[in-house]
Amino acid sequence: MSYAAAPGLPVVDATTPPVLVLLGPLTPDGVSGPGDALRALLDGGGAGGVVVCDVGGLGPPGLAAVNLLARLQLLARRTGGRIRLRDPDPALCSLLDLAGLGFEVEGQPAQREPAPGVEEAVEPGDPAV
Repeated sequence: MSYAAAPGLPVVDATTPPVLVLLGPLTPDGVSGPGDALRALLDGGGAGGVVVCDVGGLGPPGLAAVNLLARLQLLARRTGGRIRLRDPDPALCSLLDLAGLGFEVEGQPAQREPAPGVEEAVEPGDPAV
C-alpha cells in the first residue's frame, strides 16, 4: 500500500533538538571535527540553543572524552547554547563529576532542580529563608 505525499512542506517538530553523534576511539587532538559540527548545529537554530550529544559510542571513558566534552560545552556556551548528553556511560558521568564538569543528561532532571513529586524536608527550628 502506498500513500501520496502531502503537498507543501513537511511538518517538523521544532522542539526536538539536533543530535551530534560522537564516536570513538578518541585521540587527544581530535576536537576540531566535532567542534565544527557542533558550531554548525548551533548556527542552525536548534531548539532553544540545545544540542544533544550522543556519547554512547565513545567507548571506554578517559581523559580524551573529558577533554572533548569540556571543549564542546565551552564552545556551546560561548555561542549562547548548551549541550545535553545522551546515553553516557556511568563511569563517564563519574569522571566528569570528578573533573568538576556538570553536564545535563537526557532523561534526568537538571541540576539543582528537584525530581517531580519530591518535597524537601524541613527540620523543626530552622529559620525561614
